[in-house]
Amino acid sequence: MFFNGDSKDNVKVIFSSWSGGKDSALAFFKAKEFFGRVDYIFTMFDENCLRTRAHGLKPEVIRMQADSIGVKLIHGCASWKGYEEVFSHILEEYFAGGVGVFGDIDLQEHLDWIVRVCNNKNVSVFEPLWKREREDIFYEFLQLGFKARVVSVKKGFEELMGKELNEDFIELARKVGADLCGENGEFHTLVYDGPIFSYPLPIDEIYQMHIEVSNISRSAL
Repeated sequence: MFFNGDSKDNVKVIFSSWSGGKDSALAFFKAKEFFGRVDYIFTMFDENCLRTRAHGLKPEVIRMQADSIGVKLIHGCASWKGYEEVFSHILEEYFAGGVGVFGDIDLQEHLDWIVRVCNNKNVSVFEPLWKREREDIFYEFLQLGFKARVVSVKKGFEELMGKELNEDFIELARKVGADLCGENGEFHTLVYDGPIFSYPLPIDEIYQMHIEVSNISRSAL
């Protein structure tokens, strides 16, 4: 765990950086345990506000997750070039004096970026998964009752596409040489049920829509 705040008590506002995937969902859960609440989820989309920067999910999917969780959604839209500027503006407008929750595991470069940008806007950083073992994270995710499906993969890891996260997935990830938590970008997931959700999302419908739109996007390139 990593936390650079002064105290977990009487925090002005708490947001959880939200990709729609497994690590952000588990980080949200751990933050709610630690602080007793999470006030917002915060998602960054591409410059056209059509897809999430991290997982390529449509805005309506993120809104469906927010509705089931029962939390307010704040979002920003930016190109990679303008990402930091937009991210920082939202921190300043909505979250100054509060805490940001993130789902990093051991990418030091990303933690350094998060801490720098958040500190510049008077936002503390909470990373509940930081430096934990991959299998411990994965098994806790399953044991808590979360459910997720792989919705995008890097070239060479196509066998993982569409797979549910379960114990069988562990062996498959090992077989194809993927990091169990996808920390090198081998795969990304969509969480559709679990202890933070009040009802499950219609994953088959969402997945089919995601695949169809992805295929259309690729054919247009």
